Amino acid sequence: MTNQVVLITGALTGIGRATAIAFAKEGASIVISGRHDDEGQKLTAELRSLGAKAEFVRADVRRESDVQKLVDKTISRFGRLDVAVNNAATEGPRGIVTEQTAESYAATFDTNVLGVLLSMKHELRVMLPQGSSSIVNVSSAYGSVGAPGASVYVASKHAVEGLTKSAALEVAGTGVRVNVVAPGTTDTGMLTRFTNTDENKAALVSRVPVKRLATPEEIAHV
Repeated sequence: MTNQVVLITGALTGIGRATAIAFAKEGASIVISGRHDDEGQKLTAELRSLGAKAEFVRADVRRESDVQKLVDKTISRFGRLDVAVNNAATEGPRGIVTEQTAESYAATFDTNVLGVLLSMKHELRVMLPQGSSSIVNVSSAYGSVGAPGASVYVASKHAVEGLTKSAALEVAGTGVRVNVVAPGTTDTGMLTRFTNTDENKAALVSRVPVKRLATPEEIAHV
């Protein structure tokens, strides 16, 4: 991984943070992005303490101008983009279908789906001329099944997988690969917010065959 340039969206917590640390330990140069400056600067310092070249770029993946600047700054700083991990996501409001609104839909899809679309658009803009590189979109085990009370989130992850499959076919033969990682129940802040109570989280864990949550570090090494 030495000399590889890696861009990670949604890098400040959970799976994104663990992925950034894993790449830093492998010697990659890393650009991390998110919406919170303080956390971004702290993680950048941690990555540099591991010996990595690291930069933080504040970006909201719902805004195309932010995504374009994020990719452009990556190229300006490091000259290329070898790996992009599109991890930015939100759990969105819980609730059954009859409780959903246009606003709750947008609150989830703008980050989870539009954010992935815009990220791939601008990542591919620089990757295709290179003739190599890899995009990994972070979906969810819910990207292929249903879940009561989580219809909008589930639909957004189905959409991420559809975007990934379509983009992979579009760039086949170019040297650029587009894949998806679909984590199961993982011990993150998003899961804690989504389950809302210790009892709900325990009930979720009880349905996992190994009877425990995955760790962000385990997903980062997939």
